[in-house]
Amino acid sequence: MPLTLTQANAIIAVAFAKARAMNIKPLAVVVLDESGHVKSAQREDGASMFRVDIATGKAWAAVGMGASSRTLLGRAKENPQFFGALAATAQGKFLPQTGAVLIKDASGNILGAAGASGGTGDEDEAACIAGVEAAGLTHG
Repeated sequence: MPLTLTQANAIIAVAFAKARAMNIKPLAVVVLDESGHVKSAQREDGASMFRVDIATGKAWAAVGMGASSRTLLGRAKENPQFFGALAATAQGKFLPQTGAVLIKDASGNILGAAGASGGTGDEDEAACIAGVEAAGLTHG
């Protein structure tokens, strides 16, 4: 079953609530489907103009490589030339920075990815995880 708009919007709503509870800067949260297409994207009042692009790049990298952006950041440190080539190939849409997680169903199938930007990478990731779990899905 593919990721639904209702699920994507629920992920974003809860991610925003988590960010407010953590008292972090205003976020943008982007949810992509399994093909890297935007399912839903929102930017909180006061979030900078770059936030949506950064959140998209984190989520796009995660879904494209089938791993959380935290994992990709570690891999990028080990193989910077390859990850530089990926970023160039993706025309700048590929951001291997902590703050995005895969969205999976109960069987482990990848449905998409959620990425956030506004806090630290850890804060962005925590907001995404909260949203994914609240939508009844798993993250990776």
